[in-house]
Amino acid sequence: MTPAWSQLANLGAALAFILALKALSSPKTARLGNRIGAVGAIAAVAIVFFSESNLKHLTLILIAVAIGTIVGYVAAKRVQMTQMPQMVALFNGVGGGAAMAVSSIEFLKSGTTDGFVALFATVFTVVIGSISFTGSIVTFLKLQELMTSRPVVLPFGRFITIGTAIATLVMSVYLLISPENWALWTLVGLSLVMGILFVLPVGGADVPIVISLLNAFTGLSVAASGYVLDNVLLLVAGTLVGASGTLLTQ
Repeated sequence: MTPAWSQLANLGAALAFILALKALSSPKTARLGNRIGAVGAIAAVAIVFFSESNLKHLTLILIAVAIGTIVGYVAAKRVQMTQMPQMVALFNGVGGGAAMAVSSIEFLKSGTTDGFVALFATVFTVVIGSISFTGSIVTFLKLQELMTSRPVVLPFGRFITIGTAIATLVMSVYLLISPENWALWTLVGLSLVMGILFVLPVGGADVPIVISLLNAFTGLSVAASGYVLDNVLLLVAGTLVGASGTLLTQ
């Protein structure tokens, strides 16, 4: 059972995310909002460390945190403001990929023992998180001009996309009916391909809309992974990101 202090701390971190989102809506308070959001994120990580009495693989976790902190700091210092969309796309992809990876690992560890709803949330996270991951990577490559920013139309591209979408849907249903490891990895592969096919036909002028949509995808996948992991803070933060990303697409 989650300690009472941990629940209160999670509530405080969630409130920080809400206040940060509000402050980011205005150029005058954007810096303050960014700092509030950073404090909320640091608090969320700290809560995990102090609320778990038997935290496994602590060394690996600390190494991962250190690497992520260094990479994030260096990237933020070196990236110019004109390159901020590329950075947003890259970080967004990392978020979607992380949600997909965490839910996949939880599936491999628990299987069907957590019930159908948790399994459905896992499948949802895997599909949406994978699409967000590869879609954001392709978006980054387009914005960084590492590949053409023009729409890329594959031969029989529409049929390939529709076929991949149908295969992804079929494999999702199969995984819900018969949760097997090979089905999970197949679904991950199909979803990763789906993310690439989704963004390739998009031209440079529409890329900002795609970034917002993929941002919403990442938020939804994080929210679903929060349900899988029984983490209220992930659920709240993911919902906020999903809602804001959806609004920005309009």
